[in-house]
Amino acid sequence: MTISIFATIRPKPEHREAVEQALRVMVERSRAEPGNLRYDLFVREGGELAFDLFELYIDAAAVEAHRQSAHYQAYRAATGEWVAAPVEVRLGRALDLAPFNGAGA
Repeated sequence: MTISIFATIRPKPEHREAVEQALRVMVERSRAEPGNLRYDLFVREGGELAFDLFELYIDAAAVEAHRQSAHYQAYRAATGEWVAAPVEVRLGRALDLAPFNGAGA
């Protein structure tokens, strides 16, 4: 069963650039995980300083492998003091996904 994760990261203003760079490393490494189907990074427009991640995995085992990966653990250790609030994570189960064609945005 495909699992989606929607995560929101709210960096402290003085750590915005550092958090973005750490997230870009996460994107690159997470996309290379065998069970990862998508790992997309967004920045909010307008007032609130926040980054959003949309992640898609083939199953729960792939999510757990991601959370146990060295790059995820390193990201969590590095950014803990850089965020203004706990990361908001929402899990979802796909009901209707567009076909993945492998083309980048």
